[in-house]
Amino acid sequence: MRKATEADAAAIEHVMRKSTTALGAAWYDERQLASAILFITTLDLDLVRDQTYFVVEQESKIMACGGWSFRRKLFAGGRVSLDDGARLDPILEAARIRAMFVHPDAVRRGLGRQILAACEEEVRRASFTRAELMATLPGIPLYRACGYDIVEETTLLLGDGVRLPAARMQKRLVVGDGHL
Repeated sequence: MRKATEADAAAIEHVMRKSTTALGAAWYDERQLASAILFITTLDLDLVRDQTYFVVEQESKIMACGGWSFRRKLFAGGRVSLDDGARLDPILEAARIRAMFVHPDAVRRGLGRQILAACEEEVRRASFTRAELMATLPGIPLYRACGYDIVEETTLLLGDGVRLPAARMQKRLVVGDGHL
């Protein structure tokens, strides 16, 4: 596992599209998948530039990716707000877990958990006590298994008007010697 670079963008987006297509097929219809591929599988380069985005390589090929953010934006594909880039207050707000994808050839090998654990460690070091994410339906089982709770079942309105069922999830993070 390593930090992503801008040179990884095409390979990361390839993993995003493959993951969404293969893993989303059991949860979403064709129209929803096509829209998700169009609006959600684009890398937010701010994550890379902020040095908060990871990739896992196997045999020199990116097989998983994901990261976290100290910025307000919760997920790709939604409305762009003027304050999406605003910094979060670690005392009052939750860090964002963002853009987690595993190539279908590498699912169930612990790569998503590995990235999530690295993100949570960095989030703690940045003084956040909570992490929040917007999960598509295929990701909910992983996040639940890693201690995230659904705080809101929702529907994402993507750029073409397609609605994608999802869930906003949060986790309280233990820091230091076990005290919040």
